[in-house]
Amino acid sequence: MFDWITGMVDGGGYAAVALLMFLENVFPPIPSELIMPLSGFVAAQGRLNIVLVLVAGSVGSLAGALFWYWIGLKVGSERLARFAQDHGRWLTLTPREVRAADDWFDRHGGKAVFLGRLIPGVRTLISVPAGVSGMRLGRFLLYSGLGTVLWTVLLTLAGWFLEDQYDRVGNWVGPVSNVVVAVLVLFYLYRVATFRRHVPKRGDPA
Repeated sequence: MFDWITGMVDGGGYAAVALLMFLENVFPPIPSELIMPLSGFVAAQGRLNIVLVLVAGSVGSLAGALFWYWIGLKVGSERLARFAQDHGRWLTLTPREVRAADDWFDRHGGKAVFLGRLIPGVRTLISVPAGVSGMRLGRFLLYSGLGTVLWTVLLTLAGWFLEDQYDRVGNWVGPVSNVVVAVLVLFYLYRVATFRRHVPKRGDPA
């Protein structure tokens, strides 16, 4: 994957950076921890403009976040609650918990989106509850945009200053991302295994 990302950035320039960052959000195994430091390194060599690299990376990443926001918006909290009514074990949520989470997100969603965009392994996932809760598009773009730009700047400047050692960024952030994902998966499996149904399925007698 490393050679493929290198070839894409070298051959496609800013468009490739934007596309890769979009795909990184839609298909998380493509790591921003390699894309943006590599782009910063290429900019440090004078082959790309650092400002345009930042713009391209941020735009592509935000477009990927919007994709998942739109998915969450289409699902909506009521549809999610109905799904939880019949299949709550696999969501590890009851309809009441879905509505409680929706209320919480209404109050604190901006901070959650901003911080979520800075956490490896959570960056993509945070856009879904934002859409499910019906967060206004402008508010989502503001907080997601701030987190996205900050994350992109940090990775790109790390590649810029480290130059030919830019891969050290991926070597450090990559394992952190893997740990976060592993913890999320284990927590999900624990919730599924210990889930207790508190609501009858639709159509069942009370």
